[in-house]
Amino acid sequence: MPYVNIKITKEGNVTPEQKRQLIEGATKLLADVLHKNTKTLVVTIDEVDTDNWGIGGLPVTEIRKIAKEKAAAEAAAAKEAAKAQKKAEKAEEKAAAKAEKETAKAAKAEEKAKKEAEKAAAKAAKKEKKAKKK
Repeated sequence: MPYVNIKITKEGNVTPEQKRQLIEGATKLLADVLHKNTKTLVVTIDEVDTDNWGIGGLPVTEIRKIAKEKAAAEAAAAKEAAKAQKKAEKAEEKAAAKAEKETAKAAKAEEKAKKEAEKAAAKAAKKEKKAKKK
């Protein structure tokens, strides 16, 4: 009589339907692969508390806690990075607007200087014309 023992962590999130599917699936697998008689095949499911299940020297409870804290820290870091990115973009926009304003101001000043130079040249030309007439 074949015996299959499935061990899962006890977290209250495995439904009776999922357990039924595990039992059915394990039974079918042994029948298909090893040609075992399903009438005599036994499947049990043991739910083990996460404090009693260790991986890599740590209980699963601690591993999950560490993973949760790490995920929270990563989420906070991502939020801060997004905030910093947004701030940098705003500063860039502000600097671009200021540069545009300064460029416009410089262009205006250049235009004014050009007009003044043209006026001065016209005045000088008039004086020269007047001086030639005399």
